[in-house]
Amino acid sequence: MDAVTLLTVVVLAVFVGFEVISKVTSKLHTPLMSGANAIHGIILVGAIIVAGQTNDPWLLAVAIAAVVLATANMVGGFVVTDRMLEMFRGKKPAAKTGEDAK
Repeated sequence: MDAVTLLTVVVLAVFVGFEVISKVTSKLHTPLMSGANAIHGIILVGAIIVAGQTNDPWLLAVAIAAVVLATANMVGGFVVTDRMLEMFRGKKPAAKTGEDAK
């Protein structure tokens, strides 16, 4: 593939990922963050395809930057989602120690 086609793939992947995520209302963003981050993987897949197909150093740099940023966004989103879900789990009873055990 030529550089213009590969750059088009990255731009379209970024646009589609942004549009899908931006359509989620702010009230639903936290519960749907995990799903939105999975959908954001579209950008990551597009960037990986471009990085694997290009011979142009400039386009490779753009694709690698897209891979790094998309990966950071997805991992960060899943970490935040995990922490959010941890809030909804019941608290474990504290272990009795010392004077409390008597």
